[in-house]
Amino acid sequence: MSERRADPTRSVDLSDERVHWDLGASQSYGEYLQLDKLLSAQKPNSFEHDEMLFIIVHQASELWMRLFLHELEAVMECVRRDDLGPSFKKLGRISGVQQQLLGVWEVLSTMTPFDYSAFRNSLGRASGFQSQQYRLLEFLMGNKHRDMIAVHKRDPEAYARLQRALEAPSLYDECLRLLSRRGYGIPEESLVRDFSEPYLPSKQVAGAWLGVYHNATKDWDLYELAERLVDLDHKFQLWRFHHMKTVERVIGYKPGTGGTGGVSYLAKALELRFFPELWQVRTSM
Repeated sequence: MSERRADPTRSVDLSDERVHWDLGASQSYGEYLQLDKLLSAQKPNSFEHDEMLFIIVHQASELWMRLFLHELEAVMECVRRDDLGPSFKKLGRISGVQQQLLGVWEVLSTMTPFDYSAFRNSLGRASGFQSQQYRLLEFLMGNKHRDMIAVHKRDPEAYARLQRALEAPSLYDECLRLLSRRGYGIPEESLVRDFSEPYLPSKQVAGAWLGVYHNATKDWDLYELAERLVDLDHKFQLWRFHHMKTVERVIGYKPGTGGTGGVSYLAKALELRFFPELWQVRTSM
């Protein structure tokens, strides 16, 4: 019996593929990305040329923070499940997002003090200090301060979301719980506490992380997690530093539009660490 050969002219049943294509055929690139909304959201309050730059830089930053939060929440779920493998890809993606957030300051710094002063008064009290997503990022990573959500009371949905994040364990809290489940000595007061209060560093926690580093071969995933957290913290510090230097370059030492001290406020933020013991143990190794 001769071997049957595939007929290249024979019709192949691509019904599933056609259905999938038909679903998207009526939707254009612009519709899928909702570009009509996205590209009509730039509404300057003045006729000054550089206000468009100012708006787009901050909108782009908010979009990158949206992805940052999306990935960070998934990382926290991985840590809760003690399934760290997938978290490393997500943390790697976050690192890439942080590089994009750093890059926006380079674009914004092309604006001179004269350019900015031409439209600054039109901003009123609007300020990056009021960014819900930025505050949520800080809360999820562990920088908790109850007073910081007061500015969001005018938006009940945002206020409620921030309230939940304030009172819930942060990424670092979840990591410490994981260390405890793995047999590393985390003190009870670091595991069961008021999560809305700022985290206080502990010598015992530092000792636990040091143990992770000494047992890197056995607990490689915890060791990798520690290094990814350091990278996350490091790049956040770089973001804060570039923010401060851009503000200094554009407005000098004037107060911020939101009522903060401007550069002095941003400089103080450089002292903050999300994962303090991971920095402390480097001296002990």
